[in-house]
Amino acid sequence: MKKRLSSLATLVDGELIGGDGDLVCEGAFPLGEKTVGHVTMLDDLRRVSELNESQAIAVVCSERLESTSMAQIVVADPRQAFTKIVACFRPPVSLDLPSWGIDPSATLAESARIHPSAIIGAGVKIGERSRIMPGVVVLPHCQIGDDCIVHANVTLYEHTQIADRVTIHAGTIIGANGFGYRQVAGRHVPTAQLGNVQIDSDVEIGASVTIDRGTYGTTLIGEGTKIDNQVMIAHNCKIGRHNLICSQVGIAGSCTTGDYVILAGQVGLKDHISLGDQTIVGAQAGVMDDCEGHQVYLGSPATPQREQMQIMAVERRLPEMRRELKNLRRDIDRLIQQSQQTGYATMPSEPISIESCSKRAA
Repeated sequence: MKKRLSSLATLVDGELIGGDGDLVCEGAFPLGEKTVGHVTMLDDLRRVSELNESQAIAVVCSERLESTSMAQIVVADPRQAFTKIVACFRPPVSLDLPSWGIDPSATLAESARIHPSAIIGAGVKIGERSRIMPGVVVLPHCQIGDDCIVHANVTLYEHTQIADRVTIHAGTIIGANGFGYRQVAGRHVPTAQLGNVQIDSDVEIGASVTIDRGTYGTTLIGEGTKIDNQVMIAHNCKIGRHNLICSQVGIAGSCTTGDYVILAGQVGLKDHISLGDQTIVGAQAGVMDDCEGHQVYLGSPATPQREQMQIMAVERRLPEMRRELKNLRRDIDRLIQQSQQTGYATMPSEPISIESCSKRAA
């Protein structure tokens, strides 16, 4: 589906600046998803430099931008306008499913094996030698590549893209709406959930994992990544290649990881965090800031291993340090009492340090 720039500007009651109204757009994606010929959105002026790296042909924004030659659709509320534009290219899918079995419009390879209790929606494509186990629900317009195994009771929401040789274990849910709300008149109103999830080749996903769809674009799991049971990956995340993500990890929205990243059990990532290549985060760590690659991070808030080991060494000495402090206080009290008894009424010419007090007491 293609749309002219002028028709998109009219759709959102926007002002078209610096562009040919007859220019044809092929889609709409957020910044960072480099797709030629698409419309993007700028809702934060601090990201204006990213426009120059984008291959978009137009941007939806709240004010005229002098720093780019890209066509601009200027509107009062970029998010609301961009939601309309994305929905124009990707209209809501009918979620009607066959009461049992496979929709007639689904395309299945001859060597694919589908259990009779699985439900396959309209427009679904399943590749060669892939196996769909009992109770699986594949909603409309999903794609599953060759040699995949989807175990019992997995749910794939609409437009989920699964590449080749992917294994998804029982009870996992891929493509559910992200946890995104805005407050209107004192009520929490859901934000747009118009994206999808893409799982690249050779990924294995454990049991009871949840991976949310993108707000406007794609939540991505990179090639060769392995995800343990009970992991939560929120909307708009970009997980790199060959990551190892252990059980009960929680990754908040719009986080990015590099390649060969390891997240140990119960690690939590704050939203919009970026982890460099070969980052290792230790168990139960809470990551609050970006982490450079090729380092080990521990603790909450997570810090580099060397710094965290120093903190832990001090913490182990706290009982001993507390005893020392109590002894020093007792010695100082005794010195004060002695000075009062001997009639020493004025302070000495030089201040008494804790070290000198302890020596006197000794």
